[in-house]
Amino acid sequence: QVQLVESGGGLVQTGGSLRLSCAASRTILSIRDMGWYRQTPGKQRELVATITRGGVTNYADFVKGRFTISRDNAKKTVYLQMNSLKPEDTAVYYCNAEVTHTGTYYYTGWGQGTQVTVSS
Repeated sequence: QVQLVESGGGLVQTGGSLRLSCAASRTILSIRDMGWYRQTPGKQRELVATITRGGVTNYADFVKGRFTISRDNAKKTVYLQMNSLKPEDTAVYYCNAEVTHTGTYYYTGWGQGTQVTVSS
């Protein structure tokens, strides 16, 4: 079972910044795509940003120019730098990764989520 541990959430004022981290467990042999999603009560989980193992990124339109996704393959960690935060960015942010423990079978795992709250 994949273990992805998020950190870095919290309370910030409008216009502020936060940096989220998500570290994969040592038992994971390799990771393909990694990403961040977010969810608010009563709404479906939505994609925020993804990054391939080679560093190709993809962003939702509502975060382009404000958020930056990056990863450290040696540390098996993905980051989300969030700048110019808005109240509508308030959500639980989830880390997502396509991982393998064996080198052959890949599956998608999720972190437990970290709360980001942006006050107006």
